[in-house]
Amino acid sequence: MFKRIREDIQVVMERDPAARSALEVMLTYSGLHAIWYHRISHRLWKNKFYTLARVVSQVGRFATGIEIHPGAKIGKGLFIDHGMGVVIGETCEIGDDVTLYQGVTLGGTGKEKGKRHPTIGDNVLIASGAKVLGSMKIGNNSKIGAGSVVLQEVPPNSTVVGIPGRIIVQNGVRIKQDFDHTNLGDPIGEVLRSMQKELDGLRQEVHRLKKSKEEEYLNE
Repeated sequence: MFKRIREDIQVVMERDPAARSALEVMLTYSGLHAIWYHRISHRLWKNKFYTLARVVSQVGRFATGIEIHPGAKIGKGLFIDHGMGVVIGETCEIGDDVTLYQGVTLGGTGKEKGKRHPTIGDNVLIASGAKVLGSMKIGNNSKIGAGSVVLQEVPPNSTVVGIPGRIIVQNGVRIKQDFDHTNLGDPIGEVLRSMQKELDGLRQEVHRLKKSKEEEYLNE
C-alpha cells in the first residue's frame, strides 16, 4: 500500500511543475485524494458491498469535487490536475499514465445497458472541459483538446479538437495544426464567419437590385 502511495505522489511530482514537495502533494492535491477514495470504493464494489461503495465514492465526491463511480476501472499513473468537476462513469476503463484536467467527463450517452462509458488507452491526455461520451475507445497516446466533445472512436496517436471532435493530427502527420489546448481551432467560429460572408454578399445584391429598380422608376 505504501509503495503504491509513493508511486502516486511521484506521478504528480513528475507531471505538475507546481508541485514543490511530496508532503504538499499528499496533503493538498484533490485529484490524488479522489484516486485514493476510489481505490477503497472499488474494492468494496468488487466484493459486492455496492451501497457502502457508493457511500465512500460520494464522500470522496464531497471532499474533492471529483466523481468517480466505484465500478470504474483505473490503471496505474492516473493524474487528475485541478480536478474539480471531473466525472468518470461506472463502466469506464482507464489505462496507464493517463492525464485528466478540470471538468472532464467520461460518460454515457443515454440509458443503455452494459458497457456504456468510454475505454481510455495508455498515455492519453484529456484537456479541460472535454466530454468523451459513449462506449468507444480512445487509442493509446492520443490527446483530446479542451472543450471537445468526442462521440466516436479515436485511433491511437491522434489529436482531437472541436464539437463534435475531429482528428487534426494522426501518427505524427499534421492534418491542421499541432495540439495546443490553449489555442485550438474554432469550427463554430469558422461556420459563423462563412455565414457572415454570404450574408454580406446577399446584402450587396439586394442593394444593387434596389438601386436598379429606383433607376428604372426615375427613367419612366
